[in-house]
Amino acid sequence: MEECCSTKPKKEHNHSHEGHDHDHSHDTGDKSTFQMFLPAIGSFALLLIGIALDNYIKPAWFTGWIRLVWYLIAYIPVGLPVLKEAYESITNGDVFSEFFLMGIATVGAFAIGEYPEGVAVMLFYSVGEVFQAMAVTRAKSNIKSLLDQRPDEVTILKDGKPQTVKAEKVNIGEIIQLKSGEKLGLDGELLSQTASFNTSALTGESKPDTKTKGETVLAGMINLNTVSQVKVTTAYKDSKLSKILELVQNATAQKAPTELFIRKFAKIYTPIVVFLAIGITLLPYLFVDDYQFRTWLYRALVFLVISCPCALVISIPLGYFGGIGAGSRNGILFKGSNFLDALANVQNVVMDKTGTMTEGVFKVQEVDFNNEFNKDEILKLINALESKSSHPVATAIHEYVGEVDHSVQLENVEEIAGHGLSATINGKELLVGNFKLMDKFNINYDLKPEKIVYTLIAVAYEKKFVGYLTIADSIKADAQLTINKLKSLNVKTTMLSGDKTSVVQYVADSLRIENAYGDLLPEDKVNKVKEIKAKNQTVAFIGDGVNDAPVVALSDVGIAMGGLGSDATIETADVVIQDDMPSKIPMAINIGKQTKKIVWQNIILAFAIKAIVLALGAGGLATMWEAVFADVGVALLAILNAVRIQRMKF
Repeated sequence: MEECCSTKPKKEHNHSHEGHDHDHSHDTGDKSTFQMFLPAIGSFALLLIGIALDNYIKPAWFTGWIRLVWYLIAYIPVGLPVLKEAYESITNGDVFSEFFLMGIATVGAFAIGEYPEGVAVMLFYSVGEVFQAMAVTRAKSNIKSLLDQRPDEVTILKDGKPQTVKAEKVNIGEIIQLKSGEKLGLDGELLSQTASFNTSALTGESKPDTKTKGETVLAGMINLNTVSQVKVTTAYKDSKLSKILELVQNATAQKAPTELFIRKFAKIYTPIVVFLAIGITLLPYLFVDDYQFRTWLYRALVFLVISCPCALVISIPLGYFGGIGAGSRNGILFKGSNFLDALANVQNVVMDKTGTMTEGVFKVQEVDFNNEFNKDEILKLINALESKSSHPVATAIHEYVGEVDHSVQLENVEEIAGHGLSATINGKELLVGNFKLMDKFNINYDLKPEKIVYTLIAVAYEKKFVGYLTIADSIKADAQLTINKLKSLNVKTTMLSGDKTSVVQYVADSLRIENAYGDLLPEDKVNKVKEIKAKNQTVAFIGDGVNDAPVVALSDVGIAMGGLGSDATIETADVVIQDDMPSKIPMAINIGKQTKKIVWQNIILAFAIKAIVLALGAGGLATMWEAVFADVGVALLAILNAVRIQRMKF
């Protein structure tokens, strides 16, 4: 049996979820709510008139084949699509589907003359289907709004003249002309002097972001003011937004353990129910003196209707849809519902310092070099070497020193993980990094680095210690709120950093983070996470997803900060925070917890009510009407509960 009761998968614009198991919602297309309910409205009207003719008006002509035809006409609009689905499921090898259960229950009801009840079962089942389709559509609305962010066409300049072309046909190096209020279709470099952009498609935040000439601008950003020009630097399919869209489209393919369990459970449960129904019909013949086939068949049919597991297989995926949608609305991308479950169970959030809890925007505070070296000359060499690094420290040095002198001949450039950079210039060795780099190359220095709070960049030239630069980073505005919220969720916090211990401890003390460790190499971070996991604690690691890839892989949930960061961030993490706000971390955990709570509420509700009514049905104390409530009524209650998450504020 598939993951929820439905008819045909729905296609959404040009963004179909073809990689998924199924979409499992009505093929509603562009139908209005009235059109979706029209078959049920017609069926309901005929059913009500039929019941009135049966019980109140009682005309002499409303008997026999006329009565049968009346109820058949009421049955066809809601029953025929389900019988068709049952047939298609059987031809595909899935005999024991919910369509099969509904089909034999209602056909059986007609066979024993219970026409109104047969129509009612299919009618309310159909109504439940429509409500489910509407709920799934609503749950996906946040995701679909993101999928619509990428424009299909862009205006490029050909020989100085604007020309509209398909975005996927634009080549790298071509120039896009972007009008005020227009969305950018591809990633590129801003050629105009300045331009303001709305980045909500990428970050979830609608505040303007002003870019200057030469800066990177991304697909999905909206130009706010003047006409701007952008040089394309990335192919359409490789743009940042394309990767985010692919991530969101594939999110529902990753199933949570609860979903996988219910799906397996339903495949075993449904055939058992069918054979039990056969047993309820036939076995009493051996034990009951006044056995009546019609009575026991009716009880079996009631049993079948009650036992349909729609409430479970509809509401559970729907709950996870809602969680993924709530995350997307808040700029949090979950790569699958399994990560919602994992986040709900997180006990220890382990975080990198730079770019996660601090701004990652370094500024040089002080330059302390020995007098025997020419300060300006050494800074020129450092600036040239740092141009080979993408680390935030490199940016700080560039801002302090100025433009890179490309006449500097660098040879044997090497980035030593957790230490810094080394290179040869005119046969002389230049080392720029932390003091561990100095120790590694046996460079003697006469100071105690741990006494200085700021981040230190040590420099050695020709095997001699030159001195150091101090660099400071500022704590993010919502960092303290993040730690407070994590503590309110009973989640422990640990900070790991390659930065010097004194700096890490200063930040940790400022934010009241419980455990903090500095001077760590990538392998040291891995060992620290292993230590935490050895205590049977579920770990979420927040970092940049590139340098911390081993730790991200080791943790139960890897969270990447900065949707505007590197492509590797999006590819390696399980959850992507689309802006640089750490307060989204406790929000993501809370969304996971609320989603899990709703899913388990629905499981308990469905099992409890079905168990009670199943027992009553087998004992002849429940009619088909109670069966309809136990099936469709519980499914509707579960759907209403599942969509609650979309209205929650986190």
